[in-house]
Amino acid sequence: MAQLVDKAKNYVTDKVTNMRKPEASLSKFRLKGVSREGVDYLADVSIDNPYSHSIPICEISYVLKSDGRVIATGTIPDPGSIKGNDKTVLNVPVKVPHSVLVSLVKDIARDWDIDYLLEVGLIIDLPLIGNFTIPLSTQGEVKLPTLTDFFKN
Repeated sequence: MAQLVDKAKNYVTDKVTNMRKPEASLSKFRLKGVSREGVDYLADVSIDNPYSHSIPICEISYVLKSDGRVIATGTIPDPGSIKGNDKTVLNVPVKVPHSVLVSLVKDIARDWDIDYLLEVGLIIDLPLIGNFTIPLSTQGEVKLPTLTDFFKN
């Protein structure tokens, strides 16, 4: 009886590990706007769903780092679902307070941009498996707004 249970466990484990899962990527990270509270950025997360039915997204969490320091963190609870057999693009808003930008003066003074590392965790609810986290990250540089950007709005 124990051998039968072990064979069943191995069969299920093999099927679950080889099951197609949704794939995601970070496609863009760009300046959205400038306000009195801080600088707003948008990250585009592209998700490809291989299943014929939609899959709910439980939560999106993000961490924005620069110069080895965390400058913004946040979560977006229940942002919707991923369409079946389709690609869905989600916008993840990231707000960086002006006070944090002041602490990055050395990096900013060199070339008027912020070298960043953005880490995003996309938690989705897969049938039979449960919550599944897709870790994403991207790095690059983002130009800072100039004084004229403040007066455009």
